[in-house]
Amino acid sequence: MAKALFHKNQRVYVKPVGTWALIERVVPHWAKGLEEPIRVHYDVGLGREFAAEELLSEEPMGDKTPASAQSWRVVRARNKWQPAEDCARHPVPGTYPVVITGKEEWGGWRVPGAEYDLDPAKVEEQARLIASAPRLAAFAAGLVDWARKSGEDMPNALAELAHQAQDLLAEVKRPG
Repeated sequence: MAKALFHKNQRVYVKPVGTWALIERVVPHWAKGLEEPIRVHYDVGLGREFAAEELLSEEPMGDKTPASAQSWRVVRARNKWQPAEDCARHPVPGTYPVVITGKEEWGGWRVPGAEYDLDPAKVEEQARLIASAPRLAAFAAGLVDWARKSGEDMPNALAELAHQAQDLLAEVKRPG
């Protein structure tokens, strides 16, 4: 006997096709004399029905990896808009920084070429700061936790820093 794992209008990833789709119809396959369907297929509007094994449900957007486990990094990309000899004043002529924020070597933060050319040192520093953001957030969270546990036996200046760290973390985690 089979039960439906997905419902109508649910967004699913269709593995054989490699795309996202909405389930248009849940199609149970019945056998005579049984009270439940023997299998359930799903019509997602792609020309055929798909079995549940061929679909993946969309997961909530919550961050599953703690900030300390994230490994954002700065890599160098080739500067396609200028030859290396025209940008000799850049820290690494012929390249610009790209911050990779995932496991793959694509995706993340890039800067427009014209902006990089205006102030390369500033953009390089921004790239390093962005790549360090998960570790800085983990450090701030550790400071806040330590301040909560230590109670009132901490210097006022350190307590103020912990409050600032807590405010910053709240701002980062604020939706929208």
